[in-house]
Amino acid sequence: MQRVCFLLKVKADRLAEYTQRHQAVWPDMLAALSRHGWHNYSLFLRDDGLLVGYLETPDFARAVAGMQSEEVNARWQTAMAPFFETLDSGAADTSLLTLTEVFHLD
Repeated sequence: MQRVCFLLKVKADRLAEYTQRHQAVWPDMLAALSRHGWHNYSLFLRDDGLLVGYLETPDFARAVAGMQSEEVNARWQTAMAPFFETLDSGAADTSLLTLTEVFHLD
């Protein structure tokens, strides 16, 4: 199982709404994430907008590609894009800055 950690930056003036939106993630989006191997998926948000994401998956590239095939993901990414500072690709899920794991206590 791959452990993946990534960073994004939420606009400071959108933190409360970003948090609120994640209290009610669409059921079809949740189902798509599970279907494509996004397990133990968590998001953590710092007061300055730094967003840290964590997930476990058998194959991260395949998990991302699987979500790209989902219509619900396209709708979610379009709805969420205005919350983020600079997105390299225009969408959060393809602009993730992934971190290298240097230690894991198993």
